[in-house]
Amino acid sequence: MARLLDQILVVDVESTCWDNEPPAGQMNEIIEIGICPVDVRNMSRLERRSILVRPEKSEISPFCTELTTLTAAQLSSGVSFAEACRRLTRDFKSKDRVWASWGDYDRIQFERCCQAFQVPYPFGRTHLNVKSLFSLLEGQTREQGLADAYQHLGWTLEGTHHRGHDDAWNIAGIFCEIGRRQRMSKG
Repeated sequence: MARLLDQILVVDVESTCWDNEPPAGQMNEIIEIGICPVDVRNMSRLERRSILVRPEKSEISPFCTELTTLTAAQLSSGVSFAEACRRLTRDFKSKDRVWASWGDYDRIQFERCCQAFQVPYPFGRTHLNVKSLFSLLEGQTREQGLADAYQHLGWTLEGTHHRGHDDAWNIAGIFCEIGRRQRMSKG
């Protein structure tokens, strides 16, 4: 099947985390998948969506709740990681579309969790690293975090930083800006 180029899926994941190493027997696992499809024709954000994922091999630490605002109670009603991946492929056609994230963490985290839970990888082969792209196009000598990139642009982050749906929305905002600038330079 040919790759669909009508949308780019901007994704941001939140994972279980601790202020140090994971406790014995636990791992960093995806607990939220934020998605913001971008309409390529208009370079506009289409929606802000979140899939909460119930952790199977770890617990939500106080540090994780402080960082993400996600609690064990909220996540207890989440779906399994396998179901979250099925939703990505069914609802967003993620295997057939280019997807993007801020850095490589999200891609690597999906690869790790898919392997750990023996779940098929929900994306196609093309991943765009918006963090690297932004840094290169802005002539920076090193990559910046999302909040620093927004500050560089004179923008204010929308929503709660370190929540998947809000970060995906904000990353998509930068991606759309890059796309609009590119089109303006040609036109």
